[in-house]
Amino acid sequence: MSSANITLLGAIAGFTIYLGLPIGRLRTPTPRLKAALNAVAIGILTFLVWDVLSHAWEPVDEALGKHEWATVASGGATLAAGLTIGLAGLVHYDAWITRRRNAAARPAGPGAAATAELAPRTRSQAGSLALMIATGIGLHNFAEGLAIGNSAAKGELSLALLLIIGFGLHNATEGFGIVAPLAAEGERPSWLTLLWLGLIGGGPTFLGTLVGRHLVDDTLSIAFLGLAAGSILYVVIELLAVARRAGLKTLTTWCILLGLLLGFATDAVVTAAGA
Repeated sequence: MSSANITLLGAIAGFTIYLGLPIGRLRTPTPRLKAALNAVAIGILTFLVWDVLSHAWEPVDEALGKHEWATVASGGATLAAGLTIGLAGLVHYDAWITRRRNAAARPAGPGAAATAELAPRTRSQAGSLALMIATGIGLHNFAEGLAIGNSAAKGELSLALLLIIGFGLHNATEGFGIVAPLAAEGERPSWLTLLWLGLIGGGPTFLGTLVGRHLVDDTLSIAFLGLAAGSILYVVIELLAVARRAGLKTLTTWCILLGLLLGFATDAVVTAAGA
């Protein structure tokens, strides 16, 4: 395949994430809608944790079956490091951000309170969650881009096209997952904010496609998948806390189930393609 075609395929796969982002601009969503959006996001992201970890563990599992202990050790250590940085790293990062936010909220003198009120809305908890979701999904999508690039590099055009369809559908649901915390809190992000979140979440698919065209490496893929799994798992924990505060257990349960089913449905095309 030509470089132009590969570039186009990577762009299409990555930027379908924008299909789900505009829902974040809903005005004054009802409490039940807020809870539903949050729960669907939990379902989608829970599926992604399973999907990411299964792909990350696959090369290690194959090496175990072949008794290739060096590969098992390096792959297992890479996955463990990625998970640790992605999960524990975000815990410490969030604690640091919270301390800075609290320090900024304390009046330090005349006019300080007014300045705090003018702080950007992107510093809110919902905005931070949306950014973390976009980052975790971006790491995951980089690995997806590697798969597209690898297929294109081998001249497997039909496989590459099927991957584009599957990953494109998947990214569309992921865009919904990114903005769900904002919609659930009634925050209406600007179009510029949505553009930025989309670049963080979808852009790595495009970059991964270009890298995968020239580089095929299991260790690199495991590292990014481990980071993605850890960061997405952290966000799921945070969203579950939001769901508990909402107190709508039945609605939350059904919407989490809906999110899981959406994840499996969009991933089915990728599985059919042999990825």
